Amino acid sequence: MQQFERPLSRRQLLKYTAGGVAATGLAPIVAACGGGEESGSATSGGTGASAEAATLKMWWWGQQEAVGIDAWVKDTIAKFKTETGNTIQPTLMSTSNVIPQFTNAAAAGKPPDIQFLFNGIYHMENVWLGYIAPLQGLVSADVLENSGATNLSVFEGKQYRVGFYSIGFGIAYNKQMFDSVGVDADNPPDDWDGFMDLCDKLKTKGIQPIGAGVKDGFFGEWYLVNSLTQNLDSPADALNLFIGELDWTEPKYHEHWVKLEELTKNGFINDDVNSLQLYQGIQLYQTKKAAMALDTTPDIPNCQKQLGKENVGYMVMPTFGQGSMAGIPILDTQGFGIPEEGNEPEIAGQFLEFMHSSERIQAMWTTSQQIPANTTFDASVVDDPLIKTIQEEWVAGDHNVYVADLMPTKFWTDAMFVASQKILAGNMTGDEAGDLAADVTETWKKQNPDMVENYTTWGEDLSA
Repeated sequence: MQQFERPLSRRQLLKYTAGGVAATGLAPIVAACGGGEESGSATSGGTGASAEAATLKMWWWGQQEAVGIDAWVKDTIAKFKTETGNTIQPTLMSTSNVIPQFTNAAAAGKPPDIQFLFNGIYHMENVWLGYIAPLQGLVSADVLENSGATNLSVFEGKQYRVGFYSIGFGIAYNKQMFDSVGVDADNPPDDWDGFMDLCDKLKTKGIQPIGAGVKDGFFGEWYLVNSLTQNLDSPADALNLFIGELDWTEPKYHEHWVKLEELTKNGFINDDVNSLQLYQGIQLYQTKKAAMALDTTPDIPNCQKQLGKENVGYMVMPTFGQGSMAGIPILDTQGFGIPEEGNEPEIAGQFLEFMHSSERIQAMWTTSQQIPANTTFDASVVDDPLIKTIQEEWVAGDHNVYVADLMPTKFWTDAMFVASQKILAGNMTGDEAGDLAADVTETWKKQNPDMVENYTTWGEDLSA
């Protein structure tokens, strides 16, 4: 029997948050990240700096996703020190540590002063635990409104995150391969029948249509977001599915898994998909071993380096769904927040505002070739035609939220991940995946009544 791995993913990070971890057991973790009596802010001494100057600790994710963003962060920190005298000490965290390490440190009363935050449930559970401060009063109303945090950063009318950079979701494709099978690469298919016909033409010519890797689960998440969204009318529909107010066994709510089964049966996804991790699957596309891959917009510059700018295209997943959200680009943003027990919340707020100053917003593109989340970004500086289109259609244009930001951890591990791997292995049907999702949701609902209540309240914010 094939074994399906359960790696530590950013969904599973939440398992290590509120589970009653004793503060005494956190000491090694906190100390390893600069915790203890000297963590947080510190006054300068004996260096000629102002006695009021402070040192703030910032934990963040680095540039695992957006290559080049590290240079912008370093430049921003340096300019902030020049302007204010205050020092920001960044500590890089891996994907598997950036959230649980923060939660553990916050539980021990030793958080950093500034914290990188994924969107949605990734930071909202920490809000519900009281570990993240609302930003009203710490960050100006203009920055809060324009930062691009999205409404998934709001709970009971309070905002807990500012945006950082933008992340669009869709399909990257090799334009040369499309043209080679008689499909206009500048006008790719936008409906499911046309997409299946394209895949068939590619396969017939000996070209692997889609490169993917689901060993770490992320392909399953990205696929669900790009496909489930098509049968939803609002983000609240996704939330209500995850808390059991809507029924996964209703055909339209698991049709996306039926379509995944269809792609698998036709051989349109590489046979070793369960043996590869997400980015190994994307590398099949980047090395011309596959014509397409689910990918994010921050990775497009890297794809262009690998394949040549003239050969890279990007599109919304072709539609089969009938929901109001079908056919609309999907956008998320990374972000930062301020821990409730940070030592210098006012200075932390000043730094977040500085990140969103006009000069810093524009510099994100010129320094890192990444699109800022801030909606005041002047995109006239973007000189790459494809990325300019992405900015206009995914970022500035009408877009959907990233509905997986609403997904409970148990659903990620026990429903989405399991269903994705088994369907891709040919061991589960799309209909059976719907049954599994319904069972997992019902179990989670019974085990987590407090979470259900918080989700319900959150849903009211999303529907507002």
